[in-house]
Amino acid sequence: MNLSDSRTAGQPLARLSAAEAVFNVLRTDIESGKLEVGAKLSSEATLAQQYGVSRSVVREALRSCNALGLTTTKTGRGTFVVASRVAKDLVLGQYSALDLTEARPHIEVPAAGLAAQRRTAEELEGLREIVAAMVAEDDPEAWVALDSGFHAAIARASHNQVFENVVADIRGALAHQSETLNMVADRQHASDQEHQRILAAIESGNSAEASAAMQEHLQAVGAALDSILGQ
Repeated sequence: MNLSDSRTAGQPLARLSAAEAVFNVLRTDIESGKLEVGAKLSSEATLAQQYGVSRSVVREALRSCNALGLTTTKTGRGTFVVASRVAKDLVLGQYSALDLTEARPHIEVPAAGLAAQRRTAEELEGLREIVAAMVAEDDPEAWVALDSGFHAAIARASHNQVFENVVADIRGALAHQSETLNMVADRQHASDQEHQRILAAIESGNSAEASAAMQEHLQAVGAALDSILGQ
């Protein structure tokens, strides 16, 4: 099956659309029982050839299958189906989505407020550059890296070492979560707009507005997670 024969026939597939298409096919096959629990998926190279996409696109789709608890990838052995239904929580490496949802408001909301008060001109310029790059970015993996970088930069701009260290520690999990939300819940454009509001508040030096904008962003992320997990 070449994905160019699907609903996008006649048009070149963007990497995000291609990854989403591969993910949807794999998820449907798993949830329908076509790929049974215990089954080993074909290699990345084989899947890439089968769907007419690059291996990086397949890799993105497999990461989301893993995050949803449908598959697990074992180094040197391959990717295996471990469940026929989406898990009650996302698997994001060392932390879960529930871990992040519970913790982030207590860290990133006050950090945004402090960043509005304490950010230097250089830190503000760095935030502007990240947000501008995210809006212009059409490579999903690059966007995800910028997204986690944005949150880390706000924590640094708070000039609170605890906030900075904690966000740095969870940065990898944030990236995995962002990647899955973009693919399953189409969050990228909404996140860009939310980040712009956070930046505007930090830029204006309004601590209350910066905290509120971050709170709204995290609530939107939480709602997207609930929609994926069926809660």
